[in-house]
Amino acid sequence: MGRLGRLAEGTPVALELLSLGSCWRLDAPLDLFSHWGGPGLATQAAPGRCLQVLQPPAGSGARLRVRLLEDGYPGWADPQRLLGHGRATAPQRPRQWAEAQIHAALPAVLAFAERARQVPNRYLWGGSLGPDFDCSGLIQAAFASAGIWIPRDAYQQERFCQPVAVAPGCYGLLRPGDLIFFGRPQRCTHVGLYVGDGRYLHSSGQQHGRDGLGIDGLDPQLQDPVSVHYRRELRGAGRVVRSHDGTTLA
Repeated sequence: MGRLGRLAEGTPVALELLSLGSCWRLDAPLDLFSHWGGPGLATQAAPGRCLQVLQPPAGSGARLRVRLLEDGYPGWADPQRLLGHGRATAPQRPRQWAEAQIHAALPAVLAFAERARQVPNRYLWGGSLGPDFDCSGLIQAAFASAGIWIPRDAYQQERFCQPVAVAPGCYGLLRPGDLIFFGRPQRCTHVGLYVGDGRYLHSSGQQHGRDGLGIDGLDPQLQDPVSVHYRRELRGAGRVVRSHDGTTLA
């Protein structure tokens, strides 16, 4: 039996074992929060994902700081939710994909997103497991469904992708499976998945969107409020040509 420091592979989670640097594979979904206290959801981790402890809980009832190993994403987790739902593992690195392999997997990525759209859903900030997603959580989940890891947040996804030129009404260089980025000049705040013919599938909120998953378009003749709003905030597009190596992104 291999050893992981003092922990054997498969050792069940116990509070006293959640030490700095220890790694755990999840047997159940886990919510990660934005802060050490409060309700702000940052992301969700599916069963099978691995995390590393960055900061053990400071006391009874305190959250622990962790990092998800597939995408380097940090957050705060309730250690009580780990009990009985995680086992010790060696540090994991995600599988690396070549550009041609990613291109071949895009039909599966697109199919996942369309299936998610067909299920009743609402927009959920931090949602990445479904049926309720936020914009970048949907995109990451769609690629992860094919085994491809990309960054978690929209601005990280924008930096990660190979840029592709796009403008309202001018989308001839885009391919289905490319990502469309929206936001302010200072920062990307929204992302959608290009599905072809100037259309993109995305999860948008209540204020400027559909409160869930829907398809909108880049053509100027589309005058519905959602398409108009996001065309005004169009920043660019990008193509996923590599997979995440598990390092933490700024």
